[in-house]
Amino acid sequence: MIKLRFIFHIFFYFLCPRKRLIEEDIDHYKEVTGFSGNYIGVMCKLFVDRPEFRSVFYYRLGRVHGLVNILKFLVPPISTLYIYTPSIGGGLFIQHGFATIICAKSIGRHCHINQQVTIGYKGSLAPVLGDNVTVTCGAKILGGVKVEDNVVIGANAVVVKDVPANTIVAGVPAYIIRKNGEKVYEKL
Repeated sequence: MIKLRFIFHIFFYFLCPRKRLIEEDIDHYKEVTGFSGNYIGVMCKLFVDRPEFRSVFYYRLGRVHGLVNILKFLVPPISTLYIYTPSIGGGLFIQHGFATIICAKSIGRHCHINQQVTIGYKGSLAPVLGDNVTVTCGAKILGGVKVEDNVVIGANAVVVKDVPANTIVAGVPAYIIRKNGEKVYEKL
């Protein structure tokens, strides 16, 4: 019965040229939440339980014949999550999306973004995030910085300089606290 509510969503899912990206997003949500089942079943459960997923789904659909607004009316996205990034790889997971702005030049695959995060412009420059990047609650990534692969941005960190791969950064301004699994203290 619940699937009837989402019949138009399922229809657009099958027609969407970014269907594979949506499936990668669902796979990441399944990994984090422990949901199991086929894509349609899990997608319907995510529509019910995770308004952040709805926002990601609508982002993936783009502006399909202007009908996305009808879908948003039937099942509204989270109202305080803004996604304005032209290119986001598959496997995007947004946890709690409250007061979150995602406005990067590009974001890689399998990224995890928490609540109250700002990823945005400084002047005319926007950040680039690599693959497997986790941005924890309250973090800010500003300007034309490059965050390489396998990076964790700690809670409330402010990143205004490039971040090398395989690191964990924290603080204001952000500095490296772990590099390749080893505890360190290095400025960016």
